[in-house]
Amino acid sequence: MSRWSRRVRAPAGASESGDGIAVGVGPVTVDAYLDLLCPFCRMFEQASGPTLDKLVADGVITLVYHPMGFLDGLSTTRYSSRASAASGCASDGGRFVQYTYALFANQPPEGGPGLTNDELVEIGVMTGLVEPSFAACVLSGAYLDWTAYLTEAAIERGVSGTPAVLVEGVPVPANPRTIAAAVAAVAG
Repeated sequence: MSRWSRRVRAPAGASESGDGIAVGVGPVTVDAYLDLLCPFCRMFEQASGPTLDKLVADGVITLVYHPMGFLDGLSTTRYSSRASAASGCASDGGRFVQYTYALFANQPPEGGPGLTNDELVEIGVMTGLVEPSFAACVLSGAYLDWTAYLTEAAIERGVSGTPAVLVEGVPVPANPRTIAAAVAAVAG
């Protein structure tokens, strides 16, 4: 277990280990490691999101998102970590998936500053996160330590790039057909 686990406050909806956000309660666990600055992660979410959403809705999987700060070096403002921390704030507001999709839809290019914290708040408002507590959470960087923890935990687990997908702990190619087949094989 990571040295962080006892000291880091995790958002509402966090997985049991605190290193991701759990969506759904199905018997098969699918881990999706993403970076909100990663263009390949945006393409993965666009291609696989509907399949994963259906598997969650059908009660087949528990989907654990791990929004990493992996690409901080490709932003002048640590955008990956700030966006991940903001997604934790969105999880507190019960809108993690909607917010994550909106961040991918508004993804800034690598190499620049990324979205400002105020823009991260505005995107939250567009997804229904209108409570002042969401803005306060984002603006204070409340989950930056959580982002560092889950990024470290992913690296300890052997994740070396994003997107990365594991079905019951076994790495699978990050595409909807392969993920669905792996889930079906485990579900029996």
